[in-house]
Amino acid sequence: MNFQGCPRTLLLESFRAAVAAADPLEIVASHLPPPHAGGRTLVVGAGKAAASMALAVERAYAGRATLEGVVVTRYAHGLPTEHIRVIEAGHPVPDEAGEQAAADILARVQSLGPDDRLIVLVSGGGSSLLSLPAEGIPMADLKATTRELLRCGAPITDMNIVRKHVSRIQGGRLAQASRAPVTTLIVSDVAGDDPSAIASGPTVPDPSTYADALAILKRYGATVPDTVQAHLDRGARGEIAETPKPGDALFARVDNRMIATAHGSLEAAAAQFRRQGIQPVLLGDTVTGEAQEVARVYAALVREIRKYNAPFSAPVVLISGGECTVTLPSGASERARGGRCSEFLLSLAIELDGAPNIHAIAADTDGIDGSEDNAGALLAPDSLARAEAAGVSARQKLDTHDAWGFFDAVGDLVVTGPTRTNVNDYRAILIL
Repeated sequence: MNFQGCPRTLLLESFRAAVAAADPLEIVASHLPPPHAGGRTLVVGAGKAAASMALAVERAYAGRATLEGVVVTRYAHGLPTEHIRVIEAGHPVPDEAGEQAAADILARVQSLGPDDRLIVLVSGGGSSLLSLPAEGIPMADLKATTRELLRCGAPITDMNIVRKHVSRIQGGRLAQASRAPVTTLIVSDVAGDDPSAIASGPTVPDPSTYADALAILKRYGATVPDTVQAHLDRGARGEIAETPKPGDALFARVDNRMIATAHGSLEAAAAQFRRQGIQPVLLGDTVTGEAQEVARVYAALVREIRKYNAPFSAPVVLISGGECTVTLPSGASERARGGRCSEFLLSLAIELDGAPNIHAIAADTDGIDGSEDNAGALLAPDSLARAEAAGVSARQKLDTHDAWGFFDAVGDLVVTGPTRTNVNDYRAILIL
């Protein structure tokens, strides 16, 4: 069967299907416990999906439970709610709004009794949004630490190990603060869906240690403020209590439920292509590494398929998820525009060099790819030619980490606005 439709339209439809599979307004209700008959029901949460998750809880419990609570989400990601307050705060670098929201959440949780119920809503971005620095660490120093880890290109899982050990609320400490039973609904944005890594696991046992956090700083050559270094050093010496670990009795009253994953979204996208007679090949939902390098590997696979019709035959689409990284050299941040998805796609474009019948999309399911307002971008066989005609050098844009500038010049940005969910990146390479 030969595909006769518009590749651009099909790729966009597949991305929309991936996002819809993780839409809290559609999936939260079926994972909630029955309404609580006695005591208080407190709802708290953090992440890019926090507002839509909170609204979904209100709709599911409407007329059946009395709710109260507060959630914190990224700026411009809020929604109107009736009983659960939505606060917007900074991401990926935390700010004072997030700190105040986290302090309020912790105080509310500490006020609960055994006859109450705590519902926690967790999604990607929660690590920055639910930032309550450990005693003796000012917010300015937590911001500086986050910026330094971002600059070094540390993967999100490593960043979160450090965050857990400079926090009063993450790494299982929120659950530790509750005397009430806890139900946590989790939308995963991390490779492998490890719940302890999502939003730095506020209600999940933490297997990592202060020593692990120090090792990560050393591995990436990260220089952090003295207050952060001193806190981690004290923790490694046993002078500060560790985060609660697997096997701790407190987790007997905690039910962590994974309700959306990257793999589920990739499967939803794959179904879109099957309906058009195109074979989908899932290359995994845990792809990590430098965006440019990952693109080079994918380009090699595409060339193999085009030349030898192996290991897959066209028409075929290569689908993957996960979270790549972009490591910026010193001084590059002022010129850099875009994010890991658009940088992946620009590197892929250069490697494929206008090869015919190849189209691609790379976009973040939260609707924001890095520093600008786009979710990602699209690639067509003539993208490089159109850029050249407009006087735009693909190589120069890649070297300066300005993938946004490249795709903006050729009109191939994907702009959705905040989707209010997040199951990480979506990439699809369509070979016709």
